[in-house]
Amino acid sequence: MTKKILSAEDSALFRQTIGKVIAVKKENVALKPARKPRPRPLSQTFERDNPLEKVIDTALETLSHEDKLSFIAPGLQKNVLKKLRKGYYGLDADIDLHGLSSQVAKQHLLNFLHHCVEDGCRCVHIIHGKGYRSPEHHPVLKNDVNLWLRQHKDVLAFCSTPPKDGGTGAVFVLLKLSEKYGEQDGAEY
Repeated sequence: MTKKILSAEDSALFRQTIGKVIAVKKENVALKPARKPRPRPLSQTFERDNPLEKVIDTALETLSHEDKLSFIAPGLQKNVLKKLRKGYYGLDADIDLHGLSSQVAKQHLLNFLHHCVEDGCRCVHIIHGKGYRSPEHHPVLKNDVNLWLRQHKDVLAFCSTPPKDGGTGAVFVLLKLSEKYGEQDGAEY
């Protein structure tokens, strides 16, 4: 590599821009902060209780590719499910579980639902796929999601989506409001 030759003007401009320079007499320079940093409290590990606390009394039927999913929590009116199907609540978030193993999908789903409830999401879209490539031609994730959502403490209702949103390969889920958002006067499910 050849050495660049600077003109006298460039050299003067460089020295003027840099300013006064002090030669370092030692090779080791210890940089010390002016003050000690403020202490930070140790982060506490957050232990989340098991959200899959509901017990399913009856055995669930194994679903096939084109079977529709539908669930409503006891005590809710049936028109909640109709409104959910028609998109009355509007979507706040979505997740795609395509191609994940059952265990990984469960972790993603539980984390997703936890964050959605904490963020005040009311209605979410979960894509689980139809399971055409599943072993023995029975959709694995579709059946798993059906069970997990029924067991989840924050799920009020869910149903298969219209064809434009994934059809029988996805669900709309209606969630409870987090306690920090409180019940609003006249809140309608």
